[in-house]
Amino acid sequence: MAFGVGLSIGTVNTVCATAADRSGKNPPGRRGAPPPTTWRTTLTFDSSGTARVGRIPRHGRVITDFADLGQRGAPMARVGHRALSAADLVATVCYSVLTEVLGKAPTGPSANPETAIAVTHPASYSEALVADLRTALDHVGLNEASLVAEPIAAAAWLAAERGPLTPGLALVYDLGGSGLNVTLLRVGMGAPTNPIVGMSLHSADFGGRAFGEAVAKQMRRGAGTAVVPRGLSDADSGELRSAHVRRSLALVYKCLRIADVTMADVDRILVVGGAARPPEVAQVLAKELARPVVVGPDPERTIADGAAIVARQAVLAQESGSHRHHSLTGLFRRVTRVAAL
Repeated sequence: MAFGVGLSIGTVNTVCATAADRSGKNPPGRRGAPPPTTWRTTLTFDSSGTARVGRIPRHGRVITDFADLGQRGAPMARVGHRALSAADLVATVCYSVLTEVLGKAPTGPSANPETAIAVTHPASYSEALVADLRTALDHVGLNEASLVAEPIAAAAWLAAERGPLTPGLALVYDLGGSGLNVTLLRVGMGAPTNPIVGMSLHSADFGGRAFGEAVAKQMRRGAGTAVVPRGLSDADSGELRSAHVRRSLALVYKCLRIADVTMADVDRILVVGGAARPPEVAQVLAKELARPVVVGPDPERTIADGAAIVARQAVLAQESGSHRHHSLTGLFRRVTRVAAL
């Protein structure tokens, strides 16, 4: 059974998804209740140096805000005699989560050949950052794990969910906790191996944290009145979020200009990311950009789901190639036997 595991390591949450030929099955080698699918992107280390993901202890040090390798002054950690870079911390999260999901270490002789792993990363990463992440994954034994750009994984989900897609352009609007990533890529039959058109753009001015700061600023403005409001109403919060998304359109138009296309050339908009759950996000994009908007049931899971699909497809392709090899070998043997007779 071909089984794919996809990992999306965000600043706030880590999401793991699986894709199999037969739904409702546990990962190969695992028994019992299904494992969790979402963790807080935090790391703690016990006295033996064993990592724990997703815990925030009352006492002791917890490591956070390391998932974005492109940020300035990315955090490092010292565990025993080891100095761990941000890429090492991300690789540690991958190893720990995979061990929990698969029910065993994802490396070594016990690794299942029918299971493939795909780890996503922002498309805005430089080649050097991708190489750092590759080295860190290899160091923890995840040599076979593939690296997939986040918008490409999202497009894989779109093709599986809505496919087969007609050839064209899709705009991936990834609104996460720490920022916004906008990427234009080709989808459908004939799409190149690297389907990204122009340049993937990132901005920390939008997203969950930025919106939280905007809400706090609005609350401080109201603090000067005679009655201090306890919180924003749903209407005020929705209006504030809509304005937040409208301001982000400048990044969308910049992405289009770099690719030398217009919004009329875009066939659809795919909205992903944990901060894209509120309905105002898709509503504003559909109204202002006048293009069809696609949002998954849980936008935070879309990238991980797509990565799992990519991993499963890799197993199927390998199996198909192996079957073709055996078929050709058998045919050659039969022809040789007949010729000998």
